[in-house]
Amino acid sequence: MIVRPRPSLLGILFTLRGSILPQVAPTVAGLAAFSVAVVAAERRWPEAFPVSAGIGPFTLIGLALSIFLSFRNNACYERWWEARKAWGNLIVAVRSLARLVDALLPGPGNAVARARVLRRAAGFAHGLHAGLRGADAAAAIRPWLPPGEPVRAASPSDGVLAAMTVDLAAMMRAGAFGEVGFALVEGQLARLAEIQAACERIQATPLPFAYTLLLYRTAWLYCLFLPVGLSGSLGWATPAAVALVAYTFFGLDALGDELEEPFGLEPNDLPLDAMLRVVERTVLEPLGEPLPDPVEPENFLLR
Repeated sequence: MIVRPRPSLLGILFTLRGSILPQVAPTVAGLAAFSVAVVAAERRWPEAFPVSAGIGPFTLIGLALSIFLSFRNNACYERWWEARKAWGNLIVAVRSLARLVDALLPGPGNAVARARVLRRAAGFAHGLHAGLRGADAAAAIRPWLPPGEPVRAASPSDGVLAAMTVDLAAMMRAGAFGEVGFALVEGQLARLAEIQAACERIQATPLPFAYTLLLYRTAWLYCLFLPVGLSGSLGWATPAAVALVAYTFFGLDALGDELEEPFGLEPNDLPLDAMLRVVERTVLEPLGEPLPDPVEPENFLLR
């Protein structure tokens, strides 16, 4: 995720870090070059270009395309924001779990039990992080589990929650805490399971492909025919106008693609590494272990 202050007017014109321009620059440049060819053809063979329709049809089509593009981007941003809320709730759930475990299992005699529960919570977060980014979830979880504890192959993160429930139930039966305390802790584990399901739902159900296909086709057709409608009135200013329109349409489309998949590594995706580090620090602090440094932005990019 890009983290930077709002640039000055000069910075707005020349800032590339965090801009969508590098992704759409080839498309914009190609359409501008095509517009130059159209204007040159219109100057050479003016009788071949219609002048009666004017810019009116392009205005109506552009308005409809803008509305549809806005709808798609709103849907993509909603996915991004839902994912951000899910990881925010994950941090809250881990913090609540740490407080409950510290209160229910006090004293040096319960240090091993506290560490086992809290490190598993960190392992759950690491497994979810790895799974959402296409890495090996089991390998990410294993360093946080007790030595020799197996990792469930089908759903490693869910397996960690199951092991935590079994472990806490055994503690309850042993008299470490009562049923009320177990219910409070189990509530936080259920919350973690809901967060995992929400993230997996976002990852597994992208926007319908028909939306993207329709938008992309229409934007290309619009930008290809736009120089024909503008060349008679704008002349050699047509390529600049077409480039601006193409930058807007295709830039918003590319930004929507990034927001649609919020767990990736694009500049505008969620900073999962930074949020995972918050979970690590939340778990390690009550255990008295050294805390890793928070993840800081590098060149305005927070991973």
